[in-house]
Amino acid sequence: MFQGKKKAITFSYDDGVTQDVRLIEIFNRYGLKATFNLNSGLLGHDNTLKVRGVEVKHNKVEAQKVKEIYRGHEVAVHTLTHPNLTQVSEQEVIRQVECDRENLEKLVGYEVCGMAYPMGGINNNDEVARILKQHTKVRYSRTITSSYNFELQENLLRFNPTISHLDENLFPLVKEFLALKPDNPKILYIWGHSYELDVEDGWTRMENLCKLLSGREDIFYGTNREVLL
Repeated sequence: MFQGKKKAITFSYDDGVTQDVRLIEIFNRYGLKATFNLNSGLLGHDNTLKVRGVEVKHNKVEAQKVKEIYRGHEVAVHTLTHPNLTQVSEQEVIRQVECDRENLEKLVGYEVCGMAYPMGGINNNDEVARILKQHTKVRYSRTITSSYNFELQENLLRFNPTISHLDENLFPLVKEFLALKPDNPKILYIWGHSYELDVEDGWTRMENLCKLLSGREDIFYGTNREVLL
C-alpha cells in the first residue's frame, strides 16, 4: 500500500542532462515525482547525439547545481562514466557504482540508494545484480526492459519499468492504469531521457501525459525510492 492507496505512479530519467530542468518544471506543475539517475564523473560535460535522426544537445548539468535542480525529487546512481556493467570486472562495477553514489550523496546531502543501469542493449544480468547486492549500498536498480504491466516485483535489483515514454503503447497503457480499481497494489513506472523530448513535439506529449496523470485521489505520486521501498 502507498500511504493507504493501492496505485502509485513514478518516473525515472537518466543521464542528468540540462533538459531535466524543463521536465522538472512540468512535473512540479502537476504534482508528479521522479528519480533522476546521474553520472557524477560526467557532470558539466557538453555533447550532442542523434534522436530519431535529429541532433539534440546532451549537456550534463553542473555539479554545483545538482542539489537545487533536483530538489523535491530523488537523485540516484547511473555510474561514474556510463559503461556497460556486464562488460567490466567486478571491481570496476563496484568502483563505478559506489564512487558515483558517494559523489552524489555529497552533492545532495542525503542517502543515495537507487540506481538505473547505464547503456542500451543487454545492460544488466544476475551477476551484476549479485555484485550490487553484496558489495554496494544500492537497494534497487532499474533496467530498460518494459514489463508492460503494473505488478510489484520481487527482484528490485533488476527492476523492469512499465514502459518508456517513447513507446507507442504509452497512452493506452496509461488509460488502462487510470481505470483500474485494484484489490492489490499496482505501479505505473515510466522512464526515459529528457533530451528525447526535444524531438517530434515531445514536450507537448509530456505535458499532455502529466496533465492526464495528475490530481487523482486514488493514486500515490512518489519517487522510485518512495514507491519501491
